[in-house]
Amino acid sequence: MSLLELIARADERGLAASGVACLDRCLPPSEDGSDPEPLRPLWAGCESGAEWAARLDAVHAALEGAAARDATADRVRTLLAAAPEDFAAGPLRAWADACSLLALDIHRESDFPADDGTRTSEDFRAGRATGGGPLVMGELRRQAEILESLTGTSGTSGTSGTESGPTGLRRALDMSTEGRRVLRAVRSRRARGRTRPGDVSLK
Repeated sequence: MSLLELIARADERGLAASGVACLDRCLPPSEDGSDPEPLRPLWAGCESGAEWAARLDAVHAALEGAAARDATADRVRTLLAAAPEDFAAGPLRAWADACSLLALDIHRESDFPADDGTRTSEDFRAGRATGGGPLVMGELRRQAEILESLTGTSGTSGTSGTESGPTGLRRALDMSTEGRRVLRAVRSRRARGRTRPGDVSLK
């Protein structure tokens, strides 16, 4: 099952967690080192939608004053500001889809070897393209595993069954945290001009 099919079948809980996870992985660290996980308050609201709108407003306000100011951070802020306050499948699906696409685009921009531009992020998400770089393929797998574990669909990553309550969200958070570590490590090494294949595990 392609990533687009998984998004189409997900419920409110899976969509909210997937969108938050995508933005959480891609947000650069704050310039002053404060609050390494500024989106954490949103995770608690993904289970039932409790205080979802209030949590969105609080996190967005916090990011305006604390997170890094660069192009990637601004793209994450823009999508966070576009998050629906209504915790319902329709608006959350459109938002989660946009978050998924942004996360894959950001991973493609940081991948090695560099993307040759012959395939689009939509090609990868629709299952029409394979053989991308390690960051891209790892991100595709991570997004699928998060959706599968939370919605009970079975795709190509080998997971199946719905994990309810805090257990499912904890697993999604753990997978996203590891993905954030990988992306930040690669981006940091690229910025220093020392990134080489094999420098960091991308699984």
